[in-house]
Amino acid sequence: MAQDKILVVDNEMEIIQLLRLYLSREGYQVVWTTDSTKALPMTREEKPDLILLDIVMPGLSGLEVCSKIREYCDTPILFISCKGEDIDKVLGFSIGGDDYITKPFSPAELVARVKAHLRRQNMSAAGDGYKPQNAICFDQVVIDLNAHTVTVNGQLIHLTAKEFDLLVLLCKYPNRVFTPKQIFTNLWDSYGIEEDFRTVMVHISNIRKKMEKDPEHPRYIHTVRGVGYKFVDSM
Repeated sequence: MAQDKILVVDNEMEIIQLLRLYLSREGYQVVWTTDSTKALPMTREEKPDLILLDIVMPGLSGLEVCSKIREYCDTPILFISCKGEDIDKVLGFSIGGDDYITKPFSPAELVARVKAHLRRQNMSAAGDGYKPQNAICFDQVVIDLNAHTVTVNGQLIHLTAKEFDLLVLLCKYPNRVFTPKQIFTNLWDSYGIEEDFRTVMVHISNIRKKMEKDPEHPRYIHTVRGVGYKFVDSM
């Protein structure tokens, strides 16, 4: 049985009860709150393995909560929202969300997505035991695949789980151009998310802002106009 802990943040008690029922059946430990202002201290105290976060809430919105959590934590965050427009989804991804589920949702689909995210998260964290040599190194960029960390010029940079996976994909095949479709298929297609290549664009932009000195003129992740993106290992 799964032992992962999931934090549910939603102001609708009916939604929380539904999620607790389905997630508990799968063996997950569920902690919850209807107060978005409590989500931040609960994230620090409970150390959840995954967070289900409603966007439209009184007080702090889910987007604000996600933005604050991303300042110190890369735990997968799955948004749950009644707002299903493309712009809402892109905004959710742009501030660090890993997935976006629109209400009303199928509990079975939600559980499947939770499992997929946790499986990838646990595989990244566990590996085959810690091996310091299991890293990808280019110039001043070091990606430790076991520790799930990235350093640039000796400085640790904070990437979300999805941003990390995208960077690793590009770095495993330096100088190879990936189309947005190829990136999306590798990183999102297995979650059943509707194909939207703007999601890829937003994540590329986020990575550049975090690891590039000049995101407008990137040193590492280049755009090949009309084709896609590539990681350049030398200049």
